[in-house]
Amino acid sequence: MFTLHIANKNYSSWSLRPWVLMRTLNIPFNEQLHPFDPDSNWAVYRTFSPSGKVPCLQDSEIHIWDSLSIAEYLAETYPQVWPADKAARAWARSASAEMHSGFQALRNSCSMSCGHRIQMHTISPALQKDIARIDELWNEGLRKFSGAFLAGEKFTAVDAFFAPVAFRFQTYGLSLTGAAQEYLARLLNLPAMQEWYASGLAETWREPEHEQEILAAGTLLADLRNQ
Repeated sequence: MFTLHIANKNYSSWSLRPWVLMRTLNIPFNEQLHPFDPDSNWAVYRTFSPSGKVPCLQDSEIHIWDSLSIAEYLAETYPQVWPADKAARAWARSASAEMHSGFQALRNSCSMSCGHRIQMHTISPALQKDIARIDELWNEGLRKFSGAFLAGEKFTAVDAFFAPVAFRFQTYGLSLTGAAQEYLARLLNLPAMQEWYASGLAETWREPEHEQEILAAGTLLADLRNQ
């Protein structure tokens, strides 16, 4: 059985990607959660991850680090990780790679938190550009492949790669247009997303750097986590 090493569910957007992918596609795995340390995770995380980062998937003696590599490794055994249609698969891989390497303004301005609700002080031009691109990309996939998900009727890796975006949009009150807004609600309501969300709210760990980044973005409207 696979072991998936992750960090705090409230904060760790990168961990969410393979977790929600495997859970939604019913790929069995054991979860190992390693909370972020206020000082450094390097020494602890290096015991299971060559990069000293999460997520990391362990398959017996094989260690696969980085969420995109994990998706591709899983696809070798579980082809449903990517769409069956060639055009949809190409689009899904391109959109996933764009998410994986881009949208820096969104990442920097809207640090992931399941439990906070923030009214942003301002939306910078760079952040607005990222929001507009996500809106364009989501509407394109939903229109082109005529499904409930970004690349067709079935949930695939591209949906998993944008799952942390859904939580960010919820936390910071960001909005989309048309089918993209409907897809956002659909993604947030997935059973696996609801499971992750509930676990994130139940966590008692608080990591100061993440907390500061979240609160610096705007006015705190609510903190829904267990206190």
